[in-house]
Amino acid sequence: MPNHRPSSLLIRHLAACLLWAWTSAHAQVKLPLQLPRVPDVTSSLGAIKTVPALETTLDATLRQVQIRELLRRHQDVLERDPHGEPVVRGELLGFDIDAGVLQRLQTFGFIVVRTTTLEGLGSHLVVLKSPGGHSIARSLKQLRELDPQGSYDFNHIYTESGETGSPATVPDHGVASHAATSIGLIDAGIDHQHSALRNADVVIWGCGGRAVPSVHGTAIASLMIGNEAKFHGVSPAATLFAADVYCDLPTGGAVETIAAAFAWLASHEPGVINVSLVGPSNATLQRVVRLVTERGHLIVAAVGNDGPTSPPLYPAAYPGVVAVTGIDKKRRVLVEAVRGQHVMFAAPGADMIAASSADTYAEVRGTSFASPIVAALLATRLHHPNRADAQAALESLQHEAIDLGVAGRDNTFGFGVVGEQYRVEKK
Repeated sequence: MPNHRPSSLLIRHLAACLLWAWTSAHAQVKLPLQLPRVPDVTSSLGAIKTVPALETTLDATLRQVQIRELLRRHQDVLERDPHGEPVVRGELLGFDIDAGVLQRLQTFGFIVVRTTTLEGLGSHLVVLKSPGGHSIARSLKQLRELDPQGSYDFNHIYTESGETGSPATVPDHGVASHAATSIGLIDAGIDHQHSALRNADVVIWGCGGRAVPSVHGTAIASLMIGNEAKFHGVSPAATLFAADVYCDLPTGGAVETIAAAFAWLASHEPGVINVSLVGPSNATLQRVVRLVTERGHLIVAAVGNDGPTSPPLYPAAYPGVVAVTGIDKKRRVLVEAVRGQHVMFAAPGADMIAASSADTYAEVRGTSFASPIVAALLATRLHHPNRADAQAALESLQHEAIDLGVAGRDNTFGFGVVGEQYRVEKK
């Protein structure tokens, strides 16, 4: 497995607490905060060996730090959109562009780089290059003016929404598991040889058939289908259809690849698809999410860890997506978790362990790790995509939820907490 070890959970938790305190006080100024040197801050977008001591602000999040470092290291292939989000340099996406329209766009200097057929969804993507000398922001504006009825956007990069810490010893964990036939996963690669996954049924997609294991993907998979004596996921007997959208590439996590992963999963028809990735709203991703949910799949997604005052992150905030936040063992919502009307459920997201690298287990923290617990619970109720059954599955889980916070659904816990019995704490 590549040596991708995330930053210290303690550093992250401290930063999140400071963020929470600052936003709660409604501070009007940004005070400098010195962060110490943190070894091996990583994401599946590429290993970040060190983050030097840096001057930042209390409203900075780890995701923003990772994005900044990612762009610094790969400015040859990545750049920022007008809102500061990472995108593939010079590339724009068009969704289901008519052949006649495409020909017209080419007369204005747009270059067709490649076309991706989304066979499971009956659609296609066209990757376009900007006319020479034009910024991608200007080019996107021009595309939308030339084809007002079309769907165009940047090829945004989406990042993971949780971290793993130092290795931990696993106690025997004998919680009875549920039965699900299959679950879909869009994430980084998983380590099939890890003891938690060695006996699991996994079908992989991406990276040209190469195995590119990651800590994040391995942890997520173990929480859903982990299957060994001392560690069980929610549904160890399920088949996991796992799409690696990173492959350890600088452009990993791009919308184009995520869309292709959704199409592949749609062709295999798992009832539930987990996405523990976050990023900005994107027209292409929104179209794909709508197509998938209209076919009766449930998409479960982490709300993200950008803090309680952050705007919504996607795909969790799209209509029809089951947005999941995380809680600790005292049933407190993670201070770094995003809040909002889209939050539907809360599940364990801290004070717990999951599979990590080199056949070890490690503590994990983040909404990334709450989402797969909810996804696996829903998969026990929705074995195949069906809109009526999907609604029934949601209502069933809602009735099991433990209501926290204000009575009824709220912006912090959604309908309430589920899956607490699946939190495995370190020994």
